[in-house]
Amino acid sequence: MQTKIKTIFTIACLICLILAESAFAIRIKDMASLRGVRKNQLLGYGLVVGLNGTGDKSSTTFTVQGLTNMLNRMGVKVTPGQVKVKNVAAVMVTAELPPFARQGNRLDVTLSSMGDASSLAGGTLLITPLKGLDGKTYVVAQGPVSVGGFQAGGAAATVSKNHPTVGRIPRGGMVERELPLNFRDLKNLTINLHTPDFTTANRIARKINQALPNLRARAEDSATVKINMPPNDDQVGIMAKLENLEVRPDMSAKVVVDERTGTVVMGEAVRISTVAVASGALSISITEGAEVSQALPLAQGGRTVVTPKTQVEVGESKKALRLVKGGGVSIGEVVKALNALGATPRDLITILQAIKAAGALQAELEII
Repeated sequence: MQTKIKTIFTIACLICLILAESAFAIRIKDMASLRGVRKNQLLGYGLVVGLNGTGDKSSTTFTVQGLTNMLNRMGVKVTPGQVKVKNVAAVMVTAELPPFARQGNRLDVTLSSMGDASSLAGGTLLITPLKGLDGKTYVVAQGPVSVGGFQAGGAAATVSKNHPTVGRIPRGGMVERELPLNFRDLKNLTINLHTPDFTTANRIARKINQALPNLRARAEDSATVKINMPPNDDQVGIMAKLENLEVRPDMSAKVVVDERTGTVVMGEAVRISTVAVASGALSISITEGAEVSQALPLAQGGRTVVTPKTQVEVGESKKALRLVKGGGVSIGEVVKALNALGATPRDLITILQAIKAAGALQAELEII
């Protein structure tokens, strides 16, 4: 009977450990990416037409030149002096070409005004080639512009909402050229961690070897895990299994402080050694006023005198030295110890810097 109870207790402990391990596990696809399989930035110069007088001014020479060149290519012979561009705006068109995009696929494009146009609302982008860094055209964009805002006003007042000089064309770009990548020909795959860490890279390699031992995964450094893809195998099926493997990532002890907004973020591994802290705030209040001394009604030669009056008040909160017990096993205990000081978030920033200077903060302090 005792042996059976011990066996049940051991199984229950193992189940608890497995659940605790998997509770914080993250899929490999969410913490890493495959080298060579990434998005590519595209850029192009285009013209938005059909604006209701909110386009570029005539002094915007590149808009006038671009419109003139386009009309000349279409057989309409005009000179820059004959063109008015108040209904036309020059824009830079950007997009991201996803990996494995095929001819005919559509993607979103973003338009940003280059000149002095006040709004792109109601306009239509003319056909615009989008090129990569190699100078080749991969996407062609065209379509009506969607702007999540407006601007209206007169000579003395203007009302605007959001940012009317930037717009999007959902599915406005069509892929014309594919990236030269054949996934099935890859023999060695490399996984790049988004946040480099030796412990996490080692855990990923061990997890892959446990689930897919024929891949022979190995961690090269803190950000790289290499995989030997078996020949004549189902690469897509293997990657589908691999990217859904769950691994618990490790993280370094770090405290991130934003002094502009008074934000403090602590990592799970942050620890504070036992230290005594006293925090006091000094406040100075200066009030400017004036006293008026007026002469008596029957006084000869009397005059009214204005005397400045300045009142200065200095106050300092009196806080006793408090003991912050460190060496806690959880971030909750660290937060509880710091909250016991009764400090505001901005005071807490100064306290953390002082604790770090004293060598009691066992974490990296990063100020952004």
